[in-house]
Amino acid sequence: MERPYRNTLNLPASRPASFVYSLTVCCLVTFGFYTASYMRIPVVPLYAKSLGADTPTVGLINSIFFLTAGCLSFPTGLLSDRWGRKRVALAGTLIVSLTSFWLAFTTTPAQLMLVYFFFGVGLSAYGPTMMSYVADVSPVTHLGRSYGWYTTALYTGMSVGPAVGGWVADGFGYADVFVASGVVTAVLWVLILAALPAPTAQPETPARPPLREAAGDVLRNRPLWGCWLVTLGLCFGLGMFVTFIPLHARDASIPIASIGMIFFVQGVSNALSRIPFGHWSDRTGDRRRLVAFGGLGAAAAMVGFGAAGQLWHFLACALLLGAGLALAFTSIGALIAVVVPAHSRGLAMGGYNTCIYFGIMLASATMGLVIERSGYLAAFVLAAAVTGLFLAVFGLLMRTYKA
Repeated sequence: MERPYRNTLNLPASRPASFVYSLTVCCLVTFGFYTASYMRIPVVPLYAKSLGADTPTVGLINSIFFLTAGCLSFPTGLLSDRWGRKRVALAGTLIVSLTSFWLAFTTTPAQLMLVYFFFGVGLSAYGPTMMSYVADVSPVTHLGRSYGWYTTALYTGMSVGPAVGGWVADGFGYADVFVASGVVTAVLWVLILAALPAPTAQPETPARPPLREAAGDVLRNRPLWGCWLVTLGLCFGLGMFVTFIPLHARDASIPIASIGMIFFVQGVSNALSRIPFGHWSDRTGDRRRLVAFGGLGAAAAMVGFGAAGQLWHFLACALLLGAGLALAFTSIGALIAVVVPAHSRGLAMGGYNTCIYFGIMLASATMGLVIERSGYLAAFVLAAAVTGLFLAVFGLLMRTYKA
């Protein structure tokens, strides 16, 4: 009997080279894409201020991006099912690159809003498409670890990008950040075109049903709705962290530099946990348990944040939040890939990305009022309760799923 192919992903003998190569290129491109895209994230608010924008206008600029990306992830995922993953990923990368160069020539806050609208369009085209691509090229036995590697590349890029953007802006100016982001993304467009293989169609894959029928089948898929809704609940907690931890920590007399450390710990814990948790996901008999464990960990972190008063409290909760989200999301991505047919994965991943953006937006838009009226402890406990509620809904909707 032939010895199995040896590699770090423990891939079985069938399809070794194409899977490893495709996933490697996908992860490298995704790391570069999110590094370049997130270079602008900490810089644009400062740039908007320099153009005369007030604080509410700066918030509006960011909200336009999140709203656009959230609303369009669903239809762009559907387009990737119909037009092909590579074609839609190329379109999204091109749009993001052009918006980066466009930023360097903006002169008013209104122009920034328009640019960020198209930035949301580009990001919505890239995100669900590449998540679907990972499922297309991965053996079903390796979905968990594939999403572990992919999301590690994604979140590492999100963590590295703002640091690089801040360094470039400090040394060279705002315009150079935007030009550098555009150049890197343009290079990635060429790399996707030249080096990223198109997913190989499986011989057993049936013909694609009509568009309306495919969308109807997806929208009636109860396990898929469970994955979407638990994603919304988890990202509600993430939105609490991103939006209100800086304010909460400052009220607790935490120095600004240490607040950055809180975010760094969460990002590192989230990114580095995904590879081992992805392997665990592939070896477990039922991924639903891992989603539940991760969701409960994230909810516990929310309660801990509400009661935190010292730096080490915040750091410990950030570590727990990052690990909980990593455990839950690696298994959610793998579950989505197996509860829908291959020809509808783009649509399913589009809904998944929509829930991510909307979950963060809902927390940012609603929980400030709760904090003003009842304080941080009540608000973070409420966020934990929201996560627990959506976990319960996930459990009910996944009852028809057989592991």
